[in-house]
Amino acid sequence: MFMGKILVLAEKPSVGRDIARVLGCNHKENGYMEGSKYIVTWALGHLVTLADPEVYDAKYKTWKLEDLPMLPRKMDLVVIKETSKQFGIIRNLMKRPDVDELVIATDAGREGELVARWIIEKAGFKKSIKRLWISSQTDRAVKEGFANLKPASDYYPLYMSAQCRAEADWLVGLNITRALTCKYNAQLSAGRVQTPTLAMIVQRENEIKNFKPQDYWTVDIVLNGFTARWRDKKTGQVRMNKKEQADAIVSKVSGQAGKVVDVKREAKKELPPLAYDLTELQRDANKRYGYSAKQTLAIMQRLYEHHKVLTYPRTDSRYITQDIVPTLPERLKSISVGPYAAMVRSVMKNKPNVTKRFVDDSKVSDHHAIIPTEQYVDLNAFNTEERNIYDLVIKRFIAVLSRPFEYEQTTITIEAAGETFYAKGKVVKEKGWKALYEGQANVEDDENEEDEQHQILPVFKKGDVLKILSVKVINGKTKPPARYTEATLLSAMEHPGKFVEDRVLRETLENASGLGTPATRAEIIDRLFTCFYVEKKGKQIIPTSKGIQLIELVPDDLKSPELTAKWEQQLNLISKGKGNPKEFVENMKKYTMKIVSDVISSSKTYRHDNMIGVRCPECGKFMLEVNAKKGTMHICQDPKCGYRKLVATISNVRCPECHKKMEVRGEGENKTFYCSCGYREKVSEYQKRKEEEKGSVNKRDVLNYLKKQKADEPINSALADALAAALAEWKKK
Repeated sequence: MFMGKILVLAEKPSVGRDIARVLGCNHKENGYMEGSKYIVTWALGHLVTLADPEVYDAKYKTWKLEDLPMLPRKMDLVVIKETSKQFGIIRNLMKRPDVDELVIATDAGREGELVARWIIEKAGFKKSIKRLWISSQTDRAVKEGFANLKPASDYYPLYMSAQCRAEADWLVGLNITRALTCKYNAQLSAGRVQTPTLAMIVQRENEIKNFKPQDYWTVDIVLNGFTARWRDKKTGQVRMNKKEQADAIVSKVSGQAGKVVDVKREAKKELPPLAYDLTELQRDANKRYGYSAKQTLAIMQRLYEHHKVLTYPRTDSRYITQDIVPTLPERLKSISVGPYAAMVRSVMKNKPNVTKRFVDDSKVSDHHAIIPTEQYVDLNAFNTEERNIYDLVIKRFIAVLSRPFEYEQTTITIEAAGETFYAKGKVVKEKGWKALYEGQANVEDDENEEDEQHQILPVFKKGDVLKILSVKVINGKTKPPARYTEATLLSAMEHPGKFVEDRVLRETLENASGLGTPATRAEIIDRLFTCFYVEKKGKQIIPTSKGIQLIELVPDDLKSPELTAKWEQQLNLISKGKGNPKEFVENMKKYTMKIVSDVISSSKTYRHDNMIGVRCPECGKFMLEVNAKKGTMHICQDPKCGYRKLVATISNVRCPECHKKMEVRGEGENKTFYCSCGYREKVSEYQKRKEEEKGSVNKRDVLNYLKKQKADEPINSALADALAAALAEWKKK
């Protein structure tokens, strides 16, 4: 009996080729690979997308306020011109008479579902469809996945959720962008997620500008070998708003003795952190390495797809399911290499700490937490970025399975002249999971600073009398809220409820997924930079004048986190088959009509305050200067013109005086390095200087080289010995 072939549709060529190898498809063709049973082909990301406005009506080719809003009765799909050849290959494969079935093998998530379903719909494929749903790309995972294919109908609600999201972004984004651009004759864009995110950044900047620092005072007493801090008996506050109050306490207790009135010793445990989801990983990568959210996702994608050592990155869960538990020993074995071998041995010796805090089926929707696969690991195959992200995930995975951090906390209460003072001490009993992070710099936010620091306390008992050796008043100032970094902005997007005063709305937000999803937040933040609404100063994100003005111009509810989070909540319900897709899109159309009307009727104005005295070579209008991620750009103020030019690029060359990265400006012989400290050097002079320095050994290079070798393995070579001798000579100098 003749058996038809099964067509497998992957999302990318690299993934498609790996699946083809596992399935024994060795015959290469243009755009696909074929075997006796399977044909494996691939998309190039999206091959099909929603049609542009002019497809519905030619009048939309010209942007005019009177033509808004644009509300197609039914959204059309079009093939993306640049990748139409690959779409044609896939469509022809779908039409082959020997193809009886299709397996969707795109990324197992909302966007991956949309990539495949739009191709299937546009190509008109009507035969049987199944779904490959796996969380890692190892050969074993692929084989098991094909042995347990799911009906595609199980994931139809996920597709509807993705389509509703795309249509909502089209309706709201394209209409509000055209309305703002036409109304104010400036390149302005807005969106249902990016605008409330920008609004939070602008609101934080306003809080900082309006902040007025206030003095406060604390009082410490120094006793025999430790320090205690004053605390108000009634309120528990340690800070005083008036210096006179602090001075009065100093006068009362100076020269007095303190009596120990209470000694509390508590055994405490600090449980291991939860495993990583994408947002938490992006936060830590930004804090520790300064990686952007988009950069971290790209690195994770390589570790998942290419190296196959980590599981699916776009997850919002920090838990695993019960069926993963039997695979944990094999996963631990796979990571028992290099610096992780001793860590794994320690975990295995004490037995992996597998509890409900890590294993919870009810808290896993599409994908479990990011954890290692069972794939053999070759650390030398990773570049520096991949090694850093892999290190974060592996240490967190080992930490989750480790014992708690245990310590004894001692709190001593001392009374002196009617005033109360407290001191805290900590004695570590078992390092547990924290041993993994010894010697690693703390990356917690400055906002988490404690007024009281733990110290080593002598042994006391109640009733002991201690001499006060000295009393000191410490003057401090209240600090404004910190500007957002990508790490703290991701937190704010995930939990926007903290910015809402209304209790009911706040609870609604806490139950929703926040602004965007783990998979889209990186893209949203990146878009704020590319639209020149924000710029970076170090790690800090600062709104530009354009971004601040945009928030003034957009309708109030579009910049509200409540509204956007409610939309995401509805999309989440649709993905679970509990929401109505048609109703959602109709509500989006009504909302679009409202916000376009608000913009058109507005009496507000927009002002270019970054205009420079250079005219656009295309249309002759004055240009605007903006700070892009890669440097300084000049762009035409007229959105219809669109001319832009990069005039200063941030280089990797550091200033010899202050060691900051320098900008490169000018062209040809006039190309010059510029530093913010005032240093200037022509590129030609710099190159000449570097040529002269060639052959001489740089101290920094030597230190970096030795550090790297030490991190990898002990070295014993002629080169290493020579470098060590050179370093010793420098140290003598």
